[in-house]
Amino acid sequence: MGVNLVLRAKPNVDALAQLGRGDPRICIAILDGPVDYSHPCFSGAKLAQLQTLVTEVCPDEQALGHGTHVASIIFGQPGSAVCGIAPQCSGLVVPIFSANIEASGLVCSQLDLARAILLAMENGAHIINISGGQLTSSGEPEPILAQAVERCAKNNVLIVAAAGNDGCECLHVPAAAPSVLAVGAMDNDGRPLESSNWGSVYRSQGILAPGFDVLGAVPGGGTTRKSGTSFAAPYVSGVIGLLASLQIKHGEPPDLHAISAALLRSATPCVPEGSDDCRRFLAGRLNLEGAVERLSQGDRHMTDAATLLASENPSPMPDHTSIPTAAHVGFASPIVEDSAVRMSGGPARAQETYASSAIHAFTAPKQPLLTARGAQAPGQVTLSDCGCGGGGNCTCGATANKDPTLVYALGRLGYDFGTEARRDVFTQAMDASANNPFVQPQLLSHLEANPYDATLLIWTLNLDATPIYAIQPIGPYASVGYDRLREALAGQLNQNNPVELISVPGVIAGSARLQSGQVVPIIVPVIRGMYSWSTKALVEHVLGPRSTAELVTGLTDFLNRIYYDLRNLGITAEERALNFSATNAVQVAEVINSATSNHLDLDSISVKKSPVCRPDSLCYDVELSFFNPDNTNVASRIFAFTIDVSDVMPVSIGTVRSYARR
Repeated sequence: MGVNLVLRAKPNVDALAQLGRGDPRICIAILDGPVDYSHPCFSGAKLAQLQTLVTEVCPDEQALGHGTHVASIIFGQPGSAVCGIAPQCSGLVVPIFSANIEASGLVCSQLDLARAILLAMENGAHIINISGGQLTSSGEPEPILAQAVERCAKNNVLIVAAAGNDGCECLHVPAAAPSVLAVGAMDNDGRPLESSNWGSVYRSQGILAPGFDVLGAVPGGGTTRKSGTSFAAPYVSGVIGLLASLQIKHGEPPDLHAISAALLRSATPCVPEGSDDCRRFLAGRLNLEGAVERLSQGDRHMTDAATLLASENPSPMPDHTSIPTAAHVGFASPIVEDSAVRMSGGPARAQETYASSAIHAFTAPKQPLLTARGAQAPGQVTLSDCGCGGGGNCTCGATANKDPTLVYALGRLGYDFGTEARRDVFTQAMDASANNPFVQPQLLSHLEANPYDATLLIWTLNLDATPIYAIQPIGPYASVGYDRLREALAGQLNQNNPVELISVPGVIAGSARLQSGQVVPIIVPVIRGMYSWSTKALVEHVLGPRSTAELVTGLTDFLNRIYYDLRNLGITAEERALNFSATNAVQVAEVINSATSNHLDLDSISVKKSPVCRPDSLCYDVELSFFNPDNTNVASRIFAFTIDVSDVMPVSIGTVRSYARR
């Protein structure tokens, strides 16, 4: 097999040639810029694009160039100008970067990166390649991103991320997150590039791979060579795709974290020569031959982080047998923040500044980065169609799939005006003595008298005051939806028994740009599932006259665990099942009642794909584990109930099951 990344350590090249070209049952997702599918190197490639909030990307040559180059390193077809590492593996393209003339860096928020990761996992990805990251002193991702990474680890999905090009002992997120395989860049002699980052975390979960003068495709045709960790990461992702394909060929289920561990454990360690700093070599150089030998000998050791995650909540591998063949409605948008993300000339270590929550694309070292684009004009809400915006000169790689992306989200309600002009419309329309639309009681008073003005607001669903969705009721009963929104907002202001959360099931249908510049997905809600409540009132309503202090405490603990400890974006099937279980509190109350009557305390909550389900359905078991605080040596008591999430409104099926488990 021809390989465009030539390393003088010839055993790697020989071992790569013997692994074949991959298996279409293994899916590799590229979270990057958009891809020019018309390039001849992609002719015959098994690629599908997930539709995201990144639109109008075709004129964006820089972001398009970065995504095209990265994708070609993996999926370039044999006999073309760029022969990729794993050309026969299936691929998902999930655009998260595009340009913005108002800024100077290619950025994506950690929130939107988490969305993209979950979207890729939900659509069958085994490996997720991220040639980008955010410089961070701690190496810890924000909670939502950390949760998405953890969910991948529990579901046998491996994230491969570039270590960064700052040329310093510094960490990037997500590369430094537990269970992620970080990739640094080395030259043709096996030495780290001057720009390649290193750090203590990378010593245990990072590996060096070819990243100098890497051949890749150029939008519109032709090739170019670029250097940096951006282009070392897809090399490793492709190699992992080949190793997973080899496992399938031998009749084994793909074990992505075992492959990652084998690569790390077989890496060629640094042998100091002259002025070599062995810290820069991470865990060592890629040793493909050694990794193959370890796997062939049955070395299935997982990394410590992955082992811990799996032991905390073992979960079966997701069903990856159905590889998407078309664009899907999804969401992974850039955020343009007030503090600009820029890199001026000179060494990246000294010159680059980072906005909080920004993920940067790693381009060649010491080159200007690209910018995020707010896809819509201020305040404009549009439908997302094809990933490139549907322009006449765009190619999106696949025929659009009209199946909707389902969401079941929990959060607090807010609103936005989109533009200053829209805000002024409210200011001038409101009563002269109470015309501040930012004061919620004044705005609600205006909407009470003028309910039609509710359609002029961008209603948002928030987590920790951060908007994660816009809510837009449509259809013949849209007015009922807006009434529910007004009632929920008023309920949040109730002094005696304030609304804590609302539930919003629905489908993703486009995007909205907020006044801050943030772009969020739009949920078209199912009004039947829109509820607002306080925990106290919900518990009292569910329990009724049988309420006891112990029962109230148990049910309240369960709800608070989901609302605050296990909070999520409501994207994956597991998340929708979990969130629905919180709103279906009657069934949970039965579990709590049984557990508390036996003096058991809630230990853990987990969601697993149900082994039994109706035809054409998607069922998940929500498991509540209880322990005896007076005797922790006895087996835990498990209560499980099944939720079908195949429809926009989940439903519970069957009865609650109970059994003991050590």
